[in-house]
Amino acid sequence: MTDRVPGRLPVAEPADVRRAALRLVRADRRAFAAVLALNALAAVAGLAGPWLLGRIVDHVRAGGGVGAVDRMALAILVCALAQLLIARWARYVGHRFGERTLGRVREEFVGRALSLPASVVERAGTGDLTTRGTADVATVGTTLRDVGPELLVCGMEALFVLVAVFVLDPLLGVVGVLALTPIWFALRWYLRRARDGYLAEGAATSEVAEVLATTASGARTVEAFRLAGRRVTASRDALETSRRTRLYTLFLRSVFFPVVEVSYILPVAGVLLVGGVLHGRGTVSLGAVVAAALYLRQFTEPLDQILMRVEQLQSSGASFARVEGLARAPEAVPGGSPEPAGDRIDVTGARYAYERGGEVLRGVDLTVRPGERLAVVGPSGAGKTTLSRLLAGVDAPTAGSVTVGGVPVAGLEPERLRRQVVLVTQEHHVFLGTVRDNLRIAEPAATDEELWSALAAVGADAWVRELPNGLDTGLGAAGHRTDGSQAQQLALARVVLADPHTLILDEATALLDPATARHTERALAAVLRGRTVIAIAHRLHTAHDADRVAVMEDGRLTELGTHDDLVASGGAYAALWHTWHGNGAAPSGEGGTAVP
Repeated sequence: MTDRVPGRLPVAEPADVRRAALRLVRADRRAFAAVLALNALAAVAGLAGPWLLGRIVDHVRAGGGVGAVDRMALAILVCALAQLLIARWARYVGHRFGERTLGRVREEFVGRALSLPASVVERAGTGDLTTRGTADVATVGTTLRDVGPELLVCGMEALFVLVAVFVLDPLLGVVGVLALTPIWFALRWYLRRARDGYLAEGAATSEVAEVLATTASGARTVEAFRLAGRRVTASRDALETSRRTRLYTLFLRSVFFPVVEVSYILPVAGVLLVGGVLHGRGTVSLGAVVAAALYLRQFTEPLDQILMRVEQLQSSGASFARVEGLARAPEAVPGGSPEPAGDRIDVTGARYAYERGGEVLRGVDLTVRPGERLAVVGPSGAGKTTLSRLLAGVDAPTAGSVTVGGVPVAGLEPERLRRQVVLVTQEHHVFLGTVRDNLRIAEPAATDEELWSALAAVGADAWVRELPNGLDTGLGAAGHRTDGSQAQQLALARVVLADPHTLILDEATALLDPATARHTERALAAVLRGRTVIAIAHRLHTAHDADRVAVMEDGRLTELGTHDDLVASGGAYAALWHTWHGNGAAPSGEGGTAVP
């Protein structure tokens, strides 16, 4: 396993890539064996031409008749036609093998990507994962569909041609092989550098995609905080790194291919020179020298294809290493986690620090009773969102513990975690498909009545009924385009259908207007009565309606109690409340406590 760069998805080692390739071949071994057999037959058919031509030369020198020459010429034509047909059949079988294997690669990649914990994807960046699932998988697909079959055809042909030269005359065969020495040295020089070069190129491409994706998704924030200059600089740096890596791989190709092209004439020239000497001494017939020269001239065609495909294999191998690297990434907890003994959540001495920052949580102790509504308030950077991620099992604390029913939340298997705790943020996704498809992600067996009830609970039933086909209306670019508030309501409706024991809301209603947000939160509380609701309160009316309020400051829990008790105590929460109550509206900041 390669040394992982913190926050980045791993890359498979060459040994892992070889094992993965063998696994894919074994999965369709009959088709692979058929491809090898057909390529061998095509190569054997291709050997007949030069050998028969050599026989024609010897026959003519011996004063033979025209009839024999005509028959051998006809045999050459038949063998050439047979080689063409068998080679096309071999490519057809090879392409089908490649497509089936590519399907397995795609399925494995999707399965591994879906099993990645959300925290791993967030730290690695969606750009890296997206590039691996698109550009890298496409490169692997091209290899399996085109390069792989072509390599098998050319490899078989080159092997049989060399064997044929040795059969004609071992000394001529040795001369031909020795003349290939410059190509061998050039290939070793290239292979030692190519893998690292293409891996660096792939990583640089992922970085470009990540920078562009984050800049586009955060365009409003970039504009609001006048970060355009920084983002342009980051983009230029990423593009410059990508340019350098591409120039390096171009340099490798620029050195490798000219050396190979010049070296192609050496085997033919060597066999003609040595063969001429041997023929002059009477040890080799002229037909054998001609046949050997033709074989080696024929050898340059498959060799040229092999060396060109080797260059593509380096790029494809690097891509396959990145695709297969997901097998080395941390996966979500597999099945078999213990059953929580209840729904009580206990946070004990929880600390957390991000990889590229300081400690965000500094010893938080908190108990959330089953069925209570808890609001967490505090200024920006206090650690509220980080605490919500620990409570939802997205991240595990670096010290201390976060448990539900005595079991670490981050240790729950995905299906059980989804039923136990659900985190809803302001970042929602509308999937391509119908409204029904988007809702049934949470509960595939939900009936239409249950879907409408969930939509009504979050106030979305009215606009869904106005759609042309109701629940069957398509969403996305080709259908109904949802705005931010509608996407948020669909996400909340999914929560109602999922019916978790604990619901964590982190700005989950931020895109709704204040009146609708308060109505939605109260409707959710009514629908999820008896369930635990933890709300990161960016509007103080959420804290007012909660059973208890927790105040976070500088990564610590500084106050905990009911709304009335905290207002009466005159602490930080009271100051926030009086500011809002006295002014009617307090300015809202990013991640801070805002009021309508």
